Amino acid sequence: IKDQVDVLEHVIFANFTHKPAIDLSEKIINIAPEGLKKVFFADNGSSAVEAALKLSFQYHQQTNNKNKVKFVALSNAYHGETIGALSVGGVDLYSKIYKPILINTEIIKGPDCYRCPYSKTRENCSAECFEFMEKEIKNNHSEIAAVIIEPMMQAAAGMLMYSSKYLEKLRNLCTKYNVHLIADEIAVGFGRTGKMFACEHANITPDIMCVSKGLTAGYLPLSLTLTTNKIYNAFYDDYINLKAFLHSHSYTGNPITSAIAVKTIEIFKDENVIEENIKKSEYMKSKVFQYINDHPYVGEYRQLGMVGAIELVENKEKKLGFDWEKRIGYNIFKIGLKNGILIRPLGNIIYFMPPYIVNHSDIDFMVDMTFKSINEYFKLI
Repeated sequence: IKDQVDVLEHVIFANFTHKPAIDLSEKIINIAPEGLKKVFFADNGSSAVEAALKLSFQYHQQTNNKNKVKFVALSNAYHGETIGALSVGGVDLYSKIYKPILINTEIIKGPDCYRCPYSKTRENCSAECFEFMEKEIKNNHSEIAAVIIEPMMQAAAGMLMYSSKYLEKLRNLCTKYNVHLIADEIAVGFGRTGKMFACEHANITPDIMCVSKGLTAGYLPLSLTLTTNKIYNAFYDDYINLKAFLHSHSYTGNPITSAIAVKTIEIFKDENVIEENIKKSEYMKSKVFQYINDHPYVGEYRQLGMVGAIELVENKEKKLGFDWEKRIGYNIFKIGLKNGILIRPLGNIIYFMPPYIVNHSDIDFMVDMTFKSINEYFKLI
């Protein structure tokens, strides 16, 4: 930060560029899924999603697909809180009051592996639950601009993790019907799931990918929307025909945040962050399993990389969750504060998403105090 401030603190990112932005673009393309070759700058996750939706819509308008004006998203999806991002979210808590002003989106039933209606598991299924998405795309592809998805897990839904086969099927169907696949990697990218990007679990390349959060290690706000040459070329223009993507923010491409992101990507490589994360995630999982095998209120513990989620249930045999009004997670959160730990619940789900600098003793404290708080609530100790 100090080095960059001494050179250039900010300049409006229009018609000009600067070295940190160029360096970041080159580095992010080098580590992104193959085929993502162009980078658009913004300053937060919701803005990256807005850019992705507009890119997809405008692309189809400029390539003789003017009927493609609808988006598709999963139930319980969360993609941000600006109008476009809310429109492709499936959590009524955030979007219900704004329904009259939201854009045209079809919400499709998403995966729920813990309560799988096909009696499968994440490990042995063929993503049978994809049938709902498949039906929507096959029947209405002429109207669909893009499908937006959180790869491998739906965060705000309770860290709902699903099979990579779902992404594989989605990629194939979107390609077949000229529907863009938008991957929202804002929460799951940059090593969080054990891969640099969650899409890598399915070995797919989305048409558009949104990244933020871990991009700058949490120091300053920055987001990127990556896309392909094919999409970019539909906008390439000299402003005479107004085909360009007219979307910008005052702090787009800020040199300081760009410099931070460059350094972050270098640290990932130099310090083998992904490999170290895998080791820490294995330790975290083993630590959690010391508590949950016979726990009467833990229905499922699911983990992918450095994300773990404890789903608390009232009846394990029936997988029956607690009534939302009982505020189980919030009450455990309050107990946790007294035990010196900040727990962020999602309804009846307690989740772990520790920073990458966490060590084994930190993990011990995190897990021990979480279960101490859970057990105190249920009066098990």
